[in-house]
Amino acid sequence: MSEVAGRLAPQAGAWALQKANGGSGVLMGGVPGVRPANVAIIGGGVVGTAAALLASGATCIAYETVTDAKGGLPLLAPMSEVAGRLAPQAGAWALQKANGGSGVLMGGVPGVRPANVAIIGGGVVGTAAARVAVGMGANVTVLDRSVPRLSYLDDVFMGRLTTQYSDKGAMEELLPRMDMVVGAVLVPGAAAPKLVTREQLSLLKPGSVLVDVAIDQGGCFETSKATTHQDPIYEVDGIVHYCVANMPGAVARTSTIALGNATMPHMLALADKGWKQACKDDVNLLNGLNVHAGQLTYAAVGEALGIEAITPQQALEV
Repeated sequence: MSEVAGRLAPQAGAWALQKANGGSGVLMGGVPGVRPANVAIIGGGVVGTAAALLASGATCIAYETVTDAKGGLPLLAPMSEVAGRLAPQAGAWALQKANGGSGVLMGGVPGVRPANVAIIGGGVVGTAAARVAVGMGANVTVLDRSVPRLSYLDDVFMGRLTTQYSDKGAMEELLPRMDMVVGAVLVPGAAAPKLVTREQLSLLKPGSVLVDVAIDQGGCFETSKATTHQDPIYEVDGIVHYCVANMPGAVARTSTIALGNATMPHMLALADKGWKQACKDDVNLLNGLNVHAGQLTYAAVGEALGIEAITPQQALEV
């Protein structure tokens, strides 16, 4: 219903703008030589964002769904690397007693154990988080549902971390021992699954920390809500949550350079050929097409928002 209301809002407003209905007589799209209507949409949730994009008639290519020849997400990878490497740093800060944490040092000291860290997801984010957490001296366990991925991580880290097949039983066995849990899961173009429920928070020790790197996709902990760099943490049932949206923004210089390096080939193709020819020539760029001419063109987003979607190939004919 929110999506329906969002789509109807510009239509209703356009009707009300007509002079016969008491409006100013401005046409939404204008005509050559006459400006279009200026429209402000207050609210950036599902209704506001989806309505604005679809009503604008814009062609939108999403960083999150551009692929590469191996099926990876090359434009997400740089930010995933940054966010993954930041996660243990942010979690270590949140673990400090002054910030509401349990007061455990990531690497411990001689005679005192280091922090126990669980990383849910062994992809780009999880691997980057594991690299930093291991480097800080923590006891690290990576959970994933891909046995080949777990085997890869076991080989790469040469026994310096523990790998665990991810299921509910494994999660509930691990949580009571963890000082920090990093949520590093991603479903391309869709909402993140909820992997730790509110009920399961009771399994964690007071002052434990949850770092939700998936918050930009809705978060992978049931109790997650987006926070800011200025006010990054909050507590639920004695558990500290770090759920900063756009974590890479904390290190803007590194993030900008890394993202520019990955994006530039696609930017040049779009500039040289125009969006349509560039997408026709490169199916990986076409996979990034999410919105065109008022229609959604990415099925996973349509399913998440309850909007009917056409295929990117159909959009090329519009």
